[in-house]
Amino acid sequence: MIPTAILLEKGASSLHADIGEILFHEDSMATFYYQLLSGRVRLSNFLSDGREVLHNVICANEGFGEVAILDNGVYTVTAITDSSCTLLKISSKKFIEIIYEYGNLHRLVSQKMARELHFKLFMIKLIYNRSPEEILSNLIQKLNESKRLVCQECNRLMLTRQQLANMTGLRVETIIRTMKQMDKEDKLNIIRGKVFVPADGID
Repeated sequence: MIPTAILLEKGASSLHADIGEILFHEDSMATFYYQLLSGRVRLSNFLSDGREVLHNVICANEGFGEVAILDNGVYTVTAITDSSCTLLKISSKKFIEIIYEYGNLHRLVSQKMARELHFKLFMIKLIYNRSPEEILSNLIQKLNESKRLVCQECNRLMLTRQQLANMTGLRVETIIRTMKQMDKEDKLNIIRGKVFVPADGID
């Protein structure tokens, strides 16, 4: 989102993280903005019983942590690497300097936050649906239309059944059963355990 050259010029540092590493915890002070160069990062909350509530999956060339910085507060989620990752991180002070120095970046950050709010409201409405098939159909179609977490080359859904369960509140068993039914109805394709979205989307 922010050009790498600008981040490095302003003092960003590079770091490598293995899968499963925690970059920051929910309720910790927002001290850094992160930008992902390679890999994936999950943004989640964890309930008292250990269950994970998955809000977002960050992919390469996307940033995270800016909302808490602009709110001058704490991170509202825990950031966990979903694969081996390479990132840049920069202090909250320097991040603020960048977005005020470069007006176009301020606008891009605002647009990103607006998209994330739109998706959050979409998810809130979605999880009140009583039909697991409608929940999954609408979520996958939304991801496909926004070109997120669906491979643009092969149309593979880049989320596991467990991650879909963590996003929707459905049980993993329900996800599996519903997807098998959707496969039978040609609403999606399951090949060797991998889920593929039809080229023209889900009816």
